Amino acid sequence: MSLLERVQKDMVSAMKAKEELRLNAIRMIKAALLKHKADTMQEADEAAEMKILSSLIKQRRESADMFRKGGREDQALKEEAELKLIEGYMPAAAGEEEIERAIEAAMAETGITSLKQMGVVMKAAQAKLAGKRVDGKAMSEKVRSKLS
Repeated sequence: MSLLERVQKDMVSAMKAKEELRLNAIRMIKAALLKHKADTMQEADEAAEMKILSSLIKQRRESADMFRKGGREDQALKEEAELKLIEGYMPAAAGEEEIERAIEAAMAETGITSLKQMGVVMKAAQAKLAGKRVDGKAMSEKVRSKLS
């Protein structure tokens, strides 16, 4: 079952259960997937779907931070609840030690010890974690701390 079909099915069940928050998050996911389909004139493959969901997650995180800074805790909690729902459609997240091992292996493979070439290490580590969800910002901080 494609992600779009799964989202459609979940949307129907959310409507029947009258779960407003879940329904809104699912509609947002569906709209993003359909927008991609309209823009590219083709169905989204798995990599494109994950990229779309990742961007939605990033938007929710940034919105929650902005709402907190603005003193709108209720809106920040709503954004975080949507974020959790979107994450439910993503593959399993890579664990801390798994990320550490990937970074160590990437550094050993590339032989890079300079902070100036951090991008090469990041790319190699992300390739080792392909198919798993990884927070790029957190991984970047770990690579930076190991290289400096």
